Amino acid sequence: MTQIKYLLFILLTVICCNSCKLAGWPKYSLTGASISPNVKTFSVDYFPNKAPLVVPYLSSLFTEKLTDYMRSKTGLTQMTDNNGDLRFEGQIIGYDQRPIDIQKDEIAAANRLTIRIRVKYTNTVDDEEFTSEFSNYADYSTEVDFNSVEESLITEILDKIIDDIYTKALVNW
Repeated sequence: MTQIKYLLFILLTVICCNSCKLAGWPKYSLTGASISPNVKTFSVDYFPNKAPLVVPYLSSLFTEKLTDYMRSKTGLTQMTDNNGDLRFEGQIIGYDQRPIDIQKDEIAAANRLTIRIRVKYTNTVDDEEFTSEFSNYADYSTEVDFNSVEESLITEILDKIIDDIYTKALVNW
């Protein structure tokens, strides 16, 4: 009898979710995104690197990671030439290393890599947009050769920034 109740509960949940979708309510995903059912596409424009210190592959890496994230989290169709219903464009504006955790003998115990990105988001369907700067950082020991950890630090930082962009654009908390 318990299995029948469980199956009935699952069936009613599926029917309820589908009826909300048919009624034109916003789509919700397991990631917390609230996307209008009229939004079908997204586009990510190339993010040029305008930071004073330029890492040659940073622009293409960020653009690819944001595109992949949007594709996997939303299920929307990717468009090119920045003509999607949801549009992301901008530029990388900062790439900095700074010593942190200064000890009493004035020697840094760690360094911090910070990346800053300016993003313009436009939702052409719901007539929403914002332009914001997103930044994040990763710390690493002064005992470590920066060149050996730079790529993993960049990946870690970009993942955090992309999650922040997604949250601001699509998660309406």
